[in-house]
Amino acid sequence: MNVSLRQLQVLLAIADEGGFARAGAAIGLSQPAVSQSMRALESELGLKLLDRTTREVLLTPAGQTLVGPLRRVLGELQELLARTQALGAQARGVVRVASAPTVSAGLMPRCLSAAQQRHPDIQVLLTDQAQRLALESVRAGAVDFAVVVGGDRMDDLEQQPVFEEAFVLVCPAGHAFARRSSVSLAALADQPLVLLDHTSGSRPLIDEALRRHGPRARVVQDVGNATTAFRMVAEGLGLSILPALSLPLPDGQALRAVALKPPLRRRIVLVRRRNRSLSPVAQHIWALVAELASATRPAATSPRIP
Repeated sequence: MNVSLRQLQVLLAIADEGGFARAGAAIGLSQPAVSQSMRALESELGLKLLDRTTREVLLTPAGQTLVGPLRRVLGELQELLARTQALGAQARGVVRVASAPTVSAGLMPRCLSAAQQRHPDIQVLLTDQAQRLALESVRAGAVDFAVVVGGDRMDDLEQQPVFEEAFVLVCPAGHAFARRSSVSLAALADQPLVLLDHTSGSRPLIDEALRRHGPRARVVQDVGNATTAFRMVAEGLGLSILPALSLPLPDGQALRAVALKPPLRRRIVLVRRRNRSLSPVAQHIWALVAELASATRPAATSPRIP
């Protein structure tokens, strides 16, 4: 039957108020709208529910039979809707998030701290994974969402870009490049490079930029994280190209971070399974990470020389 919730509410209001005008005032409808709603309801049911006189409106026997159970059913419906709405307001539960290593180190600690303050009843469990594994976790439903580097091969996932950041060249403080304000990618020809390995979402971007700008890249080491790259650069094994989220440079190592030209950037995105809604608590954390990430200003490329 094509019976609306509003029509049923109008019927109850008339039963309670004893007239069309008073019923309309009680539920915020005009008297003509009340009359039209009742005509439509009676037409759909094929029953006369009200007896109308110039002085009063009374329920017919059919109307009386309907109103009692209807009052109980609509009350239960209101309670159900209120409980459902409260799921989002309560913000209680566990949220599982995966993130790429440089994002885990440079962004997520601040997000986890903010989550504790704003949503103390939500437990956020962070999985620090290489990009490929983080995406697999999202696809398998092992985590609610992930914070990763935007790129290809994610068409099956829902993506929300949250900010962009630049890559920097990290070199020993005594290197000739350390005295420059910027270094061109072309100048890296034949320089030994220590790069994040191919499990990183950043590596395809770096490889493509080096290929496009023509240097004969000489990769001497592939590493899994920025901390290892810093140590290898400090030992003179090569130069590194790292995202700004990996800054500031570690204390105790004579290193310098220098801007690249043309600028090489990466986009950080939130990803979740396409066409699958997040739980209310996961949606709270998704929104929080998006808010803090959009306000992120990665550390400046200033030297940290002991």
